[in-house]
Amino acid sequence: MKAIPVEEAVGTVLCHDITRIVPGETKGPAFRRGHIVTLDDIQALLNIGKANLYVFDPKDGYVHEDECALRLARAAAGQGIAISSASEGKSTLTAAHDGVLSIDVEGLFRLNSITDVTFGTIHTGQFVKMGRMLGGTRVIPLAVPEALLQEAEAVCREHAPLIQVLPLRPAKVGVVTTGSEVYTGRIKDGFGPVLKKKFESLGSTLLDQVFVSDQVEMTVEAIHGLIRRGADFIAVTGGMSVDPDDQTPAAIRATGARVVSYGAPTYPGAMFMLAYLDDVPVVGLPGCVMYYKASIFDLIVPRLLSGERLERKDIVAFGHGGLCESCPSCHYPACGFGKL
Repeated sequence: MKAIPVEEAVGTVLCHDITRIVPGETKGPAFRRGHIVTLDDIQALLNIGKANLYVFDPKDGYVHEDECALRLARAAAGQGIAISSASEGKSTLTAAHDGVLSIDVEGLFRLNSITDVTFGTIHTGQFVKMGRMLGGTRVIPLAVPEALLQEAEAVCREHAPLIQVLPLRPAKVGVVTTGSEVYTGRIKDGFGPVLKKKFESLGSTLLDQVFVSDQVEMTVEAIHGLIRRGADFIAVTGGMSVDPDDQTPAAIRATGARVVSYGAPTYPGAMFMLAYLDDVPVVGLPGCVMYYKASIFDLIVPRLLSGERLERKDIVAFGHGGLCESCPSCHYPACGFGKL
């Protein structure tokens, strides 16, 4: 910051608000902090008694806060990110399409460790809809040295992309519903319509729903049959508890699938199973998926549809944040459930 004569201030950045007072009429800001002085401003400044100004001068190697915000946002953004124009020194990042938000958290920490740089986001790993605000960035002063901004851009390059939205692939979903009570028609299935709605909201289609008894061999054949018919995602419903009649986990294992996890530190969703049969994800879904607005389904399935191949450590990580508070009015996803 330096003080210079008004006549020499064209192109510099004001470091303070300048007030115009008209006795008996108005008192208010004539020029705001951060304003870039133009030739047309000189006479107005002199008329309100400003012969000298405190300014940052870009010629001294400083970059204005608006340009900083845009450069930081552009350096950090990967696919699926829309960047706003800078306003009052801040640029906002939003989702350009539906998908799974992916943030390099280590890189974000490094970026925010640079003096005078700030970059705030929502939690990574969650499904976001197009237009949702994902983050914002700005520097603290009105202007920062070019060298500092270049340091921040270098961190973004090392962790590129720092922030992105991964699109979901449209899957052909095969549903296997186990349970003799449904198979024999004693009760009506309620899971199929729920899953159809959930998967369609994620851009996927239900190839078919096959009903089987509690026999392991019957479930195994249903899973293999759906894959032969073109299913590239399998959801098995029912039979996920430790009851002796519940054989779904055993049936998934019997297909030859590699089991990633049986059980998850999420409530609702503790009896969830994830396995892979070659490249086809196979999920065993507990009954809570049918009844709760937000459950393990909403935390895991979008990530699988984005192409992410999850391992046990990814499931274990849900222990921190995996408890639904069962609020009287559900506000998911605007809550902490499942946030990493």
